[in-house]
Amino acid sequence: MPEPKAKRFEYGISLDRDGRATSEGATLELPQTWAPEHLVLGGLLHCSLTSLRHHARRAGISVEAEATAHGTVSKRETDGRYAFVEIECRLDVSLQPKPAEEAVAELLARAERDCFVGASLRPSPTYVWNVA
Repeated sequence: MPEPKAKRFEYGISLDRDGRATSEGATLELPQTWAPEHLVLGGLLHCSLTSLRHHARRAGISVEAEATAHGTVSKRETDGRYAFVEIECRLDVSLQPKPAEEAVAELLARAERDCFVGASLRPSPTYVWNVA
């Protein structure tokens, strides 16, 4: 019996000559001071929190959160190309009701594992969680 096909999700974005990004009818004007690296880090934060909220919702937990990310770009030793060589994602979250410590650890591990942006990056991000 053939294996069922995995779900596929497709995304598209266009960038005009003036730096406006458009996707699905919504426009985002990117400041000239923003580099593509900022967008990667922003995507990592958004994806990490989306993943956390997904798993928390399934467990009947609500999430309030804020996050910051920092990345270092330099030449990689392996091939001499510029790339992220370090990425850190710091997330401050409040969980209601707050589960037991073991359940919190499992929830955070699932959030990290299922963030496809983080899973797509090399090196993998380092996550620092502060749970209130």
